[in-house]
Amino acid sequence: MPNTGYRGLSLWHETVDDDLTPRPRLSGDLDVDVAIVGAGYTGLWTAYHLLAADPAIRVAVIEAEIAGFGASGRNGGWCSALFPTSLRRLAAEGGRGGAVRLQQQLHDTVSEVGRIAEREGIDCHFDQGGYLSVARNTAQLEREREEVAEYAAWGFGDEHHRLLGPAEVAEIASVAGAVGGAFTPHCAAIHPARLVRGLARAVERRGGVIYERSHALDVSPGRVTTPEGTARAEHVVLATEGYTPLVAGRRRAIAPVYSLMTATEPLGPELLAAVGLDKRTTFADNRHLTIYGQRTRDGRIAFGGRGAPYHFASRVSSDFDRDPKVHAKLRQILVELFPALAGVRFTHAWGGNLGVPRDWFPSVRHDRRTGLGFAGGYVGDGVATSALAGRTLAAMIRDDDPDDLAGLPWAGRSSPLWEPEPLRWLGVNAVTALMSSADWSEQRTGRPSKVASAFWSAIGQ
Repeated sequence: MPNTGYRGLSLWHETVDDDLTPRPRLSGDLDVDVAIVGAGYTGLWTAYHLLAADPAIRVAVIEAEIAGFGASGRNGGWCSALFPTSLRRLAAEGGRGGAVRLQQQLHDTVSEVGRIAEREGIDCHFDQGGYLSVARNTAQLEREREEVAEYAAWGFGDEHHRLLGPAEVAEIASVAGAVGGAFTPHCAAIHPARLVRGLARAVERRGGVIYERSHALDVSPGRVTTPEGTARAEHVVLATEGYTPLVAGRRRAIAPVYSLMTATEPLGPELLAAVGLDKRTTFADNRHLTIYGQRTRDGRIAFGGRGAPYHFASRVSSDFDRDPKVHAKLRQILVELFPALAGVRFTHAWGGNLGVPRDWFPSVRHDRRTGLGFAGGYVGDGVATSALAGRTLAAMIRDDDPDDLAGLPWAGRSSPLWEPEPLRWLGVNAVTALMSSADWSEQRTGRPSKVASAFWSAIGQ
């Protein structure tokens, strides 16, 4: 992709405080202490925490395109404490105390990202206005009640998650048809590309080296091989998330599922007043097929969601970043949520892949025998989660873990492989169709979808 092409990846890349000029490739061989494959959030947070703890450590980050090329630069801009695996399932892996401690660490990580960004001079538009989940039918409202009650049962009271009535929802956002909702303060709206590009510069200031447009042909214990050179290292970290299937031997480790986004033009004062979201509270409704939105610092509504197909054999391509039917549907949903936006011009449409493990359970691990490390499988909830993963990997690599991050339920585990094709293609796309059908049924009848409930129960959610 030519240099000018990187700006066209998303609204965030177009408006980032960086000229996106690629750094030099890895040319020749080198010896380092830690080689990290992937210059997204996971890889850069790992490098950052390693260098913050030990400025003498030699860290190389190897990236196939440019830092923030993938989901880290294109996502919805939610720095949230959401985790795709339920507390109940976390407890099955690490006990009740471990599940609660992981959730508490995620709460703390949201604010920590903001503190580090401020300390490092990263203007990523961090505003911790919380997250509003709106119920627009009785089935969604029932789930809101159950989710808030579930958090309360684990010790997270109203200061963490609380139910809202229709009037309280309207104080935050003027969502049409709201019958209630839930709110958590543990979420910030950010400009994701500004965060990831700023984090790359922070890594370099601390002595790390980032090699861009260097495709990792092979990742194995002690080495990362690229077309023009090999990095030899005691520790090798794979931080490739939705691009993991492109790494040799890892086709079935992660399913790359596409999520697409749109953005309006900057809105005038009257429209902004009609929408609300004055504190840049992130928003969604409680449907099964995920949607997500935020109000940007320059007054746009950036809005995205699932619904794009999974592509056979875990294929990843820039051709899949845009889907006219899905983008049109997203624009329609946003106007349904905020009727005042009818007739507003949409200026941007983009997308990218995210990583889904077979059991929907993110993981972070490091094998001291081989030196291989991995973190990922965030299922779209990766901004704060990757920051905690990077901190955890750094502690594991240094064998210095005073907070016992390696004792959290997601640490040291592996997800099962996805099924071979065509079963993988059939299964992933069937789930997308199922969730869409369940949402239609709930909107029509107001009753919770038994089929969707059975699916979530089957995967332990």
